[in-house]
Order: sequence, then structure tokens, then C-alpha cells
Amino acid sequence: MLDDAISVTKTGSVISFNATSASVAVPTDSAGSTPKYLRLAATQACYARLGGSGVTAAAGDLLVQPADSVVIKTHGLGYIAALQVANGGVLQISPLEDR
Repeated sequence: MLDDAISVTKTGSVISFNATSASVAVPTDSAGSTPKYLRLAATQACYARLGGSGVTAAAGDLLVQPADSVVIKTHGLGYIAALQVANGGVLQISPLEDR
């Protein structure tokens, strides 16, 4: 049974991050709404933070490791920011379905 499988039906977003925090709007789900959950994956270790417009990530926020993924609840927040730990990279954000 695959009840725990994720469903991704819409293209996500990417953040190119470096030593300065960068942010993007949370990608919407297939209904055009802020999804309940996001899947985050990074090419290099980064810190990530959800928030409103102008959100910035800081050392000590959620750590996303390369070759790993994190599923987070959005709580309806519309932006996500990323900041490098040691090297710049890309954070990929996928909206998850099945609210």
C-alpha cells in the first residue's frame, strides 16, 4: 500500500543561495492555493525559513542537507528563504498535494 507516497503534480521553485539570504514565493498547488506541505531538497547544505514577504534565513534555521529532503508544513506562509552553510547552491521547493 502506498498511502505514505507523496504527490507532486505542479512544478516547484528554486532558490539560488549564497552568503546572503535569498527568498522566493512558495509555489502553489494544483488548486492555485498555498500547499499544506512542501518538500525541500538542496545541492549544498543550507538554512531555510518560511515566512511572509521579506523573510530572511539565518544561521540556525532549518538545516537542509545535500542529497537529503525535508517535508515541512507551510501553515499558510507564502515565502521561503535560504542561506548557505558553507557553499552556495540551489534549494528546490516542491508543493505537495493531498491537503
